[in-house]
Amino acid sequence: MTVAFWCVLAAAFLPLLFTGLAKLGGRGFDNRAPRAWLESQSGWRLRAHWAQENSYESFPPFAAGVIIAHIAGAPQGTIDALALVYVAARLVYGGFYVANLALARSLAWTAGAACVVGLFIAAA
Repeated sequence: MTVAFWCVLAAAFLPLLFTGLAKLGGRGFDNRAPRAWLESQSGWRLRAHWAQENSYESFPPFAAGVIIAHIAGAPQGTIDALALVYVAARLVYGGFYVANLALARSLAWTAGAACVVGLFIAAA
């Protein structure tokens, strides 16, 4: 299995890191209605929840980009590098989101999105 495929697996579970952070030490968590509880949070817990949601939204284009680049025969080194940078950018993105650093968060988001575009360009 390639490094990029391992990155797809890591990216698939990345949202769970942020939801776990959002729930960490939270009072009154109700597992019967976790979404309602998460939306009722504030501050860094709510931002961690939003990072989780955005991570789920970002995952499908990334996974598709990796798979399409592999199928198209793009250079493996390029695919692996873009996938690694994507995962790193998404980790940094979540950290900036939780820390409420909006500009830095947007820059990290852009870096991750650029990696997805790069995967499709490599496949072209």
